[in-house]
Amino acid sequence: MASSADQLASQMNFGAFGKATELKKRIWFTLLALVVYRLGTYIPLPGIDPVALKEIFRQNAGGIIGMFDMFSGGALGRMSILALNIMPYISAAIIMQLMTAVSPNLEALKKEGEVGRKKINQYTRYLTVLLAAVQAYGIATGMESLPGANGTAVMDPGMFFRVTTVITLVGGTIFLMWLGEQITARGVGNGISLIIFSGIVANLPQALAGTLELGRTGALSTLFILLLLVMAVGVIAFICFMERSQRRILVQYPKRQVGNRMFGGESSHLPLKLNVSGVIPPIFASSLLLMPITVAQMSAGTGPEWLGTVTSLLGHGQPLYVALYVGLIVFFAFFYTAIVFNPQETAENLRKYGGFVPGIRPGKNTADYLDFVLTRLTVVGAGYLAAVCILPEILISQYSVPFYFGGTSLLIVVTVTMDTVTQIQSHLLAHQYEGLIKKSKIRGRRG
Repeated sequence: MASSADQLASQMNFGAFGKATELKKRIWFTLLALVVYRLGTYIPLPGIDPVALKEIFRQNAGGIIGMFDMFSGGALGRMSILALNIMPYISAAIIMQLMTAVSPNLEALKKEGEVGRKKINQYTRYLTVLLAAVQAYGIATGMESLPGANGTAVMDPGMFFRVTTVITLVGGTIFLMWLGEQITARGVGNGISLIIFSGIVANLPQALAGTLELGRTGALSTLFILLLLVMAVGVIAFICFMERSQRRILVQYPKRQVGNRMFGGESSHLPLKLNVSGVIPPIFASSLLLMPITVAQMSAGTGPEWLGTVTSLLGHGQPLYVALYVGLIVFFAFFYTAIVFNPQETAENLRKYGGFVPGIRPGKNTADYLDFVLTRLTVVGAGYLAAVCILPEILISQYSVPFYFGGTSLLIVVTVTMDTVTQIQSHLLAHQYEGLIKKSKIRGRRG
C-alpha cells in the first residue's frame, strides 16, 4: 500500500507550485529567517580573544564541545551571541516530556487538550531560560579557566564579563526559540528542527573540501573517496526507508443503526513507526560518552590517573566505546519509546470510541498486543539506529575519514528534510483542492 507521502508526491507538479502564492511566501519567509539565524552566528561575544579561542577549541574538538559546535553550525566555536543555539530549548522539551510521564499534574495538563498544551509550552519556555542561564554561566567561567597556547580567551575576566555573557547568551537562545516558533507558524516545516538542520548543513562544504584535500595529497585514494560518496548515498536511502517504515494495525469499528440509517462498519489503521524515539537515543548516548573526554581535556592532564585511562578506553573506534555506544542507544530507544507511546492509553481510547483489533479482545488484551508489537518494532529500530551511528565511528577510527555527517547529524538532516518536503507537498495538495472547489462553484453559478 502506498504511503500518504507517496500519494501526495504523485499529486504534486511544478505548475501547482507556480500558482501557490501562499506557499512561496512561506518558503521565502523560512529562508530569510534562516539567513538571519546564520548571520547571528557570526556576531561575537564582547571581551573574547579570537586567536586564543580558536586554539582552545582546536584542542577540545573531540569532546562534547565539538558535538555541540557541530549542532550550532560553528557558533560555539566562534563564541557568538547564538553560541548556545537552540539546545537549551531541546533539553527543556525532552525534560518536560519525561516529567509528564512521572508527574500526575503534568499528565493531567497533557490530557486537557489545547489549553493544557499551552501551559506545558509555557513551562518549557521557563525551563529553557533556566537551563540557558546555567549553561551560559558555565561557558563564561569555563572560558576564563580554559588554558591555551596563547592564554585564556577572555581578555578581561571577572564578574562583569560573566554577567554580560549570561545575559547575551540567554537572549540569543530566547531569540532563536521565538524565531523557530515564527518559522513553524508562518513558514514551512518545524522551525526548531530547521534551525538545527541549517547549523549542521552550514559546515558541509568545509567537510567535503577537507575530504577532497586528503584525496589531493594522497592520504585517501580516489577510488576510496568515490566508494565513500556511494556509501553515503546508500546510507541516506536506507535512513529514508527505515524512517518511513511502519506497522499498520487494522482497527475495526462496529456498525450501529441511528433511525433508519446504518453508520459505522468502517476499518482504519493504527500506524506504529519503526523508529518511534527518533534521534533522541543517539543524542543522549553521545552526550554521556563524550562527557569524560571533555572533562579530561579541560583538566589538561592535571586530573586523576583513572580519568586518563577511561578517556583512552573511550576513544573513537575503541571496542569499549562502540559497545557502550550501542548499549546506550538501545537503552534510550526503549526508554523513550515507553514514554511517548502508552499502550494502555491507546487501548482505552480505542475501546471508548468502539474500535477494536480483529481477533483481540478490547481493554487489557489489546494493550498487551500493542505492547508486544511495539517491543518487536523497537528492537529493529534500535538496531537500525545503532548501525547508522556506528558506521561513521568505524570510518573515522580505521580510515581517518573526516566524516562530518556522523550518525546523529545525518539522522537529523534526513528526517528534517523528509518532514519539510512532506509539508510542502501537503500545501500543494491543499492548494489544488482549493482550486477545484473554486472551479466547481463558478460552474455551479453559470449553470
